[in-house]
Amino acid sequence: MKLTGQIIAAFGRHYLAELPGGEIVECVPRGKKSEVACGDRVEIERTSANQGVIDRITPRSSLLYRSDAWKQKLIAANVTQLIVVVASEPSFNDELLARCLLAGHEQKLDILIVLNKCDLPQIAAARAQLAPYNKIGYRVLELSAKQDVAPLLPLLQGHTSVLVGQSGMGKSTLINALIPAAHAATREISTVLDSGKHTTTHAKLYHLNADSHLIDCPGVQLFGLHHLDFSAMERSFPEFLPYLGECRFANCSHSHEPECAIRKATAEGKIDARRLQLFQQIAGH
Repeated sequence: MKLTGQIIAAFGRHYLAELPGGEIVECVPRGKKSEVACGDRVEIERTSANQGVIDRITPRSSLLYRSDAWKQKLIAANVTQLIVVVASEPSFNDELLARCLLAGHEQKLDILIVLNKCDLPQIAAARAQLAPYNKIGYRVLELSAKQDVAPLLPLLQGHTSVLVGQSGMGKSTLINALIPAAHAATREISTVLDSGKHTTTHAKLYHLNADSHLIDCPGVQLFGLHHLDFSAMERSFPEFLPYLGECRFANCSHSHEPECAIRKATAEGKIDARRLQLFQQIAGH
């Protein structure tokens, strides 16, 4: 008899699926290739009392993933909101932030940037780094996960959200504060390396309430976008949209060509210079 369930944890090729009644079944994919992501809804054939084999992944409403020239790394399926967690300390990588946002745009997800550790003195520098994102309409929420996560709760309601970010940004602390039973491991930041230590080794889905769910995944240092073509990247920079099609050359790379509308708008202060630089880095120019 086929069972239906949702993947609530992914450990390499091993998965935990939650059945409609709340029962948890440990399962593996049929065959060598695994294309299952946390959040997937699946059909399972039971092989023992608490184990099964995944027969089929039902159609997804969204799939967040990163990619390079050789492979894809699935992050989460059937999510409606991407939450990128950055912090005032350790310093965050704004190229990684931009890459995460591009992946979220491509899947048509709602996007929220959470600036954590807003109680630290480095908050002014982090706030300045995010100012261009505020200006072009991204939602930025400042909070301290160790003090009060209440401002985030209404923004999670009705969504299946996925939390992404570099190690050390405080995602595990955020999860612990939102879901005290989670007991997600937290560690001290390595101030010497200015980076966090990996604490989450697998993706895990938590239920906040009947309508709101949260997927936490391991900290990322790299976010490849090999699956996005140049025009998809252009369209995912919201501030570029008024100028697309206005360049002298139809295949303008916005890096060196004469009469480039994007570079002209940047020179006039209508597009943030760092954002154009990020686009050029990510698009490979």
